[in-house]
Amino acid sequence: MGYYLDWARDGRDWPNHAASRFVEAAGMRWHVQVMGNGPALLLLHGTGAATHSWRDVMPKLAAHYTVVAMDLSGHAFTQPPSKNSLSLPGMAAAVATLLRTLNVNPVRAVGHSAGAAVLVRMAVERLFAPQDIISFNGAFFPVTGVAGQFFSPLAKTFANATLVQKLFAKMADRKAVERLLRDTGSNIDAEGITLYQKLFSNEGHIAGTLGMMAAWDLHWVPQDLKNLPVPITLAFASGDRTIPPARAAEAAKLAPHASLVEIKGLGHLAHEEDPTGAAAIIADPVSFVLR
Repeated sequence: MGYYLDWARDGRDWPNHAASRFVEAAGMRWHVQVMGNGPALLLLHGTGAATHSWRDVMPKLAAHYTVVAMDLSGHAFTQPPSKNSLSLPGMAAAVATLLRTLNVNPVRAVGHSAGAAVLVRMAVERLFAPQDIISFNGAFFPVTGVAGQFFSPLAKTFANATLVQKLFAKMADRKAVERLLRDTGSNIDAEGITLYQKLFSNEGHIAGTLGMMAAWDLHWVPQDLKNLPVPITLAFASGDRTIPPARAAEAAKLAPHASLVEIKGLGHLAHEEDPTGAAAIIADPVSFVLR
């Protein structure tokens, strides 16, 4: 496997392969997937993931929406990242440029984890104007614990160390990936494990993931929530071991128009564990809101 994932070689069995295209925007060659008919709906994955994260959600929404998903800067097949595109403001600006290039104006935007923070920044900066945002286990506050060690100056060292990237990639055997995913509180199917292993064993993807962790500063994201101009639905999984479920309630207190949805029994990757349930929340969030 080369430094970066190669579509001709590594993308042959990628989920929703027929929906994929490559688009030049913001100094990068983006991997984008588009399917369905109707108003545009945007899906953004979280740190270390890719479009495969929505593999079973997209087809369920395609009957009513034109569903658009992409690999974020430095992730999977969107390579190489452009300068400053791995920070939160830089990523928000890059995604907005891509949407303009695609001539896509989402009526609804959905983000998982860090992807939700990108959407909030885009909305606050008036980079796009969806009717609402839906967050799945959104990352809106500084990360604590073991994961927090990577969203720190330590990650800057790792992000620029080729040897470290090689080491991470070589350590990504199936058991290690299964353990990593299990530690999020989620039980991912065999296909999902295989796809994550493909990502985590690639040095380019590891570099993009570590670079994003190194560049992000979440300390001022709560202020973004206070200034959020559109309604947000905060879906949180009760078994999330990456972002404490209580964080959703904290975020709801900050955002002017926020609603909470509890996903019981699942973990940080709840939308992958139960794509049918995730698609139902996305299609009609009001029906699931906690009263």
